[in-house]
Amino acid sequence: MNRASPDHDPNDQTSWWRHGVVYQVYPRSFADANGDGTGDVEGIRSRLPYLQQLGVDAIWVCPWYPSPLNDGGYDVADYRDIHPRFGTLADAEMLIADAHRLGIRVIIDLVPNHTSSEHPWFEAALAADPGSRERARYIFRSGKGLDGDLPPNNWTSVFGGSAWKRVADGEWYLHLFDHTQPDLNWENEEVRAEFDDIFRFWLARGVDGFRIDVSHGMVKDPAFPDVEITEELLESSQATDHPHWDRDGVHEINRRWRRVLDESGSDVMMVAEAWVNATNLPLYLRPDEYHQSFSFDFLVTPWGRDAAIAAIDRAIGAARAVGSTPTWTLSNHDVMRHTTRYGLLADTNWRTWPLTGPASALDPDLGLRRGRAASLLMMALPGSAYLYQGEELGLPEVWDLPPEVLDDPVWEDSHHEQKGRDGCRVPLPWSTDGPSFGFGDAEPWLPQPDSFGDLSVDAQTGVPGSTLEMYRTALAARALHMVGDESFEWLDLGDEVLAFRRGSGAICILNYGGATIDLPEGRVIVSSTDVGHGLPGDACAWVLPA
Repeated sequence: MNRASPDHDPNDQTSWWRHGVVYQVYPRSFADANGDGTGDVEGIRSRLPYLQQLGVDAIWVCPWYPSPLNDGGYDVADYRDIHPRFGTLADAEMLIADAHRLGIRVIIDLVPNHTSSEHPWFEAALAADPGSRERARYIFRSGKGLDGDLPPNNWTSVFGGSAWKRVADGEWYLHLFDHTQPDLNWENEEVRAEFDDIFRFWLARGVDGFRIDVSHGMVKDPAFPDVEITEELLESSQATDHPHWDRDGVHEINRRWRRVLDESGSDVMMVAEAWVNATNLPLYLRPDEYHQSFSFDFLVTPWGRDAAIAAIDRAIGAARAVGSTPTWTLSNHDVMRHTTRYGLLADTNWRTWPLTGPASALDPDLGLRRGRAASLLMMALPGSAYLYQGEELGLPEVWDLPPEVLDDPVWEDSHHEQKGRDGCRVPLPWSTDGPSFGFGDAEPWLPQPDSFGDLSVDAQTGVPGSTLEMYRTALAARALHMVGDESFEWLDLGDEVLAFRRGSGAICILNYGGATIDLPEGRVIVSSTDVGHGLPGDACAWVLPA
């Protein structure tokens, strides 16, 4: 098992998370072992050898807890069990043990900002009176207006509409996301103690880390003022002086959790989903807080050399300032897949497209070409890299899902103005044919396009130049040449070329220009396209100089 000895130093510079490659698993869409159309824990277990062969160091499993699945499992009804649709707690323990035997660590998702409205605590709160202990675990307030029939303030939900919902006795409760996800009151010691125990529960079952959902959102301004900022996206949290994002009080909570992890005596970690201003990111990475925090600044950066360099410099600088390392990702379960994002043409908003965007606004070949190049760039950078399931196959966003199958609450909460995130959550293709391209024995919970067969694992395995084989080659080369130390040096190879050298001497080169360029003399370790006549535009290569 990949667990450290009890005398492990949590600040050891060789800790695995500083340079690990983590593969994100969205359980509903990864692999279906029992044939009900939904992915499950046994499905994940069955595909662990594939992940070992891919070359990842860890998996991050999105919420697998009992849940009504109103928000894909991020509405948790019980933090100490597994949803029956996904399996059992014993199944999860066997998955963790199997992964460890294969040298793969396991990170699980923890959702502390809110629970499901079906959580026993919230059901008790609804049954209790205003001012009760049960309601004090959540954020209940009286409304405005003569009869209190107006929300307490003008805060908006991330998914659309008001962030408040009224209950039968007239009080309102806060939900920064869907109305089935009431926000917990993190000023309440009972809430804090409960999550201490949840951490310990899963540590006792062998998990190696925690991804903390909405880590910047737990503490709210106690005055609950109206705001001028009413964007319904997490990126609004990157504004300064926001009353419910990135408040100073979250750092006290972070430090408390870090003490729980450090006291375990194991090489365990936690990574923050913190959509915060880049200048504030180092605060989350201090030695007594998070081990990692995703560089979303890098994820949302548009295609272009100068923008990429600036985002990389910000992330590396922020992490190094507090002794941490950057944490890179290009796709996840909340955003449009990067192979499609990079194929959107100028002046297209990838947050709202494709609901309103015409097909002519997308060049899928360009997107895949740039997506492959960006993936090699990310995997060459110092720090840790997180891969989202299916990106190693070059899967695109499934943008034409019919309205009747949409599952994301964004669709309803935005009054059908935004389709939401289902397009990046379509089940994976493992084989070239069958009812779900090898995902399982039944039709999957979201329909797959016919093109998925040609992108499946079976279709790409052993095929030179396929996206899957590019990832396998890159991850093997990364382990040999990109993680020996954390050094990094920019190189000047022209105005349209991004290039840097890592400590081993390996050079990463991405050509943002239109003309093919010569590569430095040496051995090409991996490339995103054929480089027999030089490196073409929108392509990346790693070179080990002669």
